[in-house]
This record gives sequence, structure tokens and C-alpha cells, in this order.
Amino acid sequence: MSSLLAVDVGLRTGLALYGRDGRLHWYRSRNFGNSTRLRGGVQAVLRETPDLECLVLEGGGPLAEIWTHEAQRRDVIVRTISAEDWRDSLLYPRQHRNGPQAKHSADIVARRIIAWSQARRPTSLRHDAAEAILIGLWGLVSIGWLKSLPAELHHEI
Repeated sequence: MSSLLAVDVGLRTGLALYGRDGRLHWYRSRNFGNSTRLRGGVQAVLRETPDLECLVLEGGGPLAEIWTHEAQRRDVIVRTISAEDWRDSLLYPRQHRNGPQAKHSADIVARRIIAWSQARRPTSLRHDAAEAILIGLWGLVSIGWLKSLPAELHHEI
């Protein structure tokens, strides 16, 4: 089964893995600390996901290039987006007028996606993992794995 990995790029990185059915399989936050450890961590994450078909990155610069390079070596499709891309699609304007408000809204919507996907419920949910979950949902619709937002989520968002 093919999968899509969404990444909120940074040394503290949010990750969310979705299946082709549009359901969230897992999500996590990793603090790599520096770019050397990030490089090794990216290789490990991609090695642990052999059925990876698409990687959606929010962010750019040298850290995103590490993800892009490793994904392309594995013939994985890479999409790079900005926060505005997924926020404009998945949140109302009032939900992302500023950074803290957007992070709070992402947390609320991410928890709904977790519940809809029947994924493991978080004891705590860091904002980078919550944002990765929404980046992934945006990616699923963008590449056509989901034709639209699930009805169960559409009225919630």
C-alpha cells in the first residue's frame, strides 16, 4: 500500500504518515538538534517507510533540501509548500490571523483527523506534529488520493 509522508521541516520536525485510503497511520515530533543528525534521521525515516510514494514538505532552505535529496534518491515524489497553502485550504481566515492562533487551530483540527482516522490518540500533541497532520491532509487532496475533505471533517473544519 502506498503512503504519503508530511513533514513540517525544521530541526524540530513534525511528521505524519497517511495511507492511500486517506487515513492517518501515525504522527510524531522529532528533535534532531542539528543538520548532521537530521540527515541521518531523514535516512532512517525514509528507510522505515518502504512504500513511500509522496513526500509533502512545508518549508524550504537547506533542511528541506536534505529531505528532498534523500526522497529523490528513492524515487519519491516531493511537493514543497508554504504554511499559507494548507492554512488557506483547511482553516477559516479567522482561524489563522496570526501564528499562535494558527497553531491552536491546527491542534484542534489535527485531533479531529486523528479521531476520524482511528489513529492512536495523543497524550500530548506538539504543534509541529499537528501541523504535519494538516500538511498531509492538504497533500492527499492535492495529489488526488482524496477527492475532497472527508464529510466527517468538512463540517468540523
